[in-house]
Amino acid sequence: MTNLAKTYEHPYYAVIFSSERTSGDHGYNMMAEKMVELASRQKGYLGVESARDDNLGITVSYWETLADITAWKANAAHQVAQRRGKEEWYSRFALRVCKVERNYLFEM
Repeated sequence: MTNLAKTYEHPYYAVIFSSERTSGDHGYNMMAEKMVELASRQKGYLGVESARDDNLGITVSYWETLADITAWKANAAHQVAQRRGKEEWYSRFALRVCKVERNYLFEM
């Protein structure tokens, strides 16, 4: 699980990836770490938050523009991970792209 991502000047975009896993790791955790590290070097990347229990995972990545999201989707290494996800790691998933127009952060 990652920490809360900081808030950014809006508008910006959130990619919400919700997934249900198949059983077994099959290299999933290593690939997930690699994808976060790779995404963090992409143009327009702002941050990520992720949580997973035994079945459901939710990862939200934040991006400056829709073009940045499209470029990340087309990244060759990311496409390998996407294919393996469909073939090995996920029994179901949903992906949503949202425009963030307001945000609030509470900290003690």
